[in-house]
Amino acid sequence: MNLLRRFQFNLRYFGSPPWDSGITPPELFEFIRSHPAGRALDIGCGTGTNVITLAKTGWQVTGFDFAPRAIRIAQRKIKKAGAQAALFTDDATRMKKITGKFDLALDMGCFHNLENKVDYLNQLDRVLAPHGFWLMYGFLNQTEDPAAPGMADSDLGLISARAFTLLSRQNGFDQGSRPSAWFLYQKDGQANR
Repeated sequence: MNLLRRFQFNLRYFGSPPWDSGITPPELFEFIRSHPAGRALDIGCGTGTNVITLAKTGWQVTGFDFAPRAIRIAQRKIKKAGAQAALFTDDATRMKKITGKFDLALDMGCFHNLENKVDYLNQLDRVLAPHGFWLMYGFLNQTEDPAAPGMADSDLGLISARAFTLLSRQNGFDQGSRPSAWFLYQKDGQANR
């Protein structure tokens, strides 16, 4: 994402960005109900709503976002909720501050916005434990223009060419207008390549 878009995203956190509903989605609650707690990474955690939900249900949570303002808000919310989590700013295509292996990587709206999805997938492969899960929500690009917003079929092809197995896909619409989907992938059990 270019510097101007990063700046614009950060500015939106001085108000109420439309993507920050403050509500944990039912898809995450369903995952939590059906999987034992472990280490979770919230990629593009925003103001920490899902970090708090994961922490309060027994997960050891790390969250990051490239918007410093979002992280500051998340730190206040987590403190007020009495939850424990590690939060910091980082880039989803580099994940420089991420160490160790995670049982769950949550991504609600980060992957579909990236220009460099290959580097993101390389980092995801590095930080996700063998047999770990990647729960991802994103908008779908259903045009012939690969530069249009959202995930194109070619982006989904990048994922399937990796060590990730698609376990489920639930198509829908964001606020009734944009095509979107929830994806649950599982990393294979081999060591990182």
